[in-house]
Amino acid sequence: MSESKIIIVSIPVADQNRAKAFYSAKLGFKLSMEAVDAIGPGKSWITLEPSGGGPAVTLVNWFESMPAGSLRGLVIATADLNAEHERLKSLGVDIDDVKDAPWGRYATLRDSEGNGLVLQQARPRA
Repeated sequence: MSESKIIIVSIPVADQNRAKAFYSAKLGFKLSMEAVDAIGPGKSWITLEPSGGGPAVTLVNWFESMPAGSLRGLVIATADLNAEHERLKSLGVDIDDVKDAPWGRYATLRDSEGNGLVLQQARPRA
């Protein structure tokens, strides 16, 4: 395979508008494309991009094998975990306490659809 990279991660949702509001208003992602009913009635193509770059996400509700809330382990990096954790808690996000690991610090959270995400701050390299 020639050079490759991940450009889009599909996130399974039940309510695309509710999920779009969560990812934009609470996580700070920027809406980059919205094609209403592009996949079929009630099935829009909605793509959002994280503020710091990296792969975009698309909010999918058309894959039977990907029910809403079934995603686990999508990792979102942050430079200041404590501040971001407090900000998300103040917005009512379902987020666990910060934990330490050999590779860094993290907190798990659930999006508006029940998907499990990880907010991570890597340890500085020695």
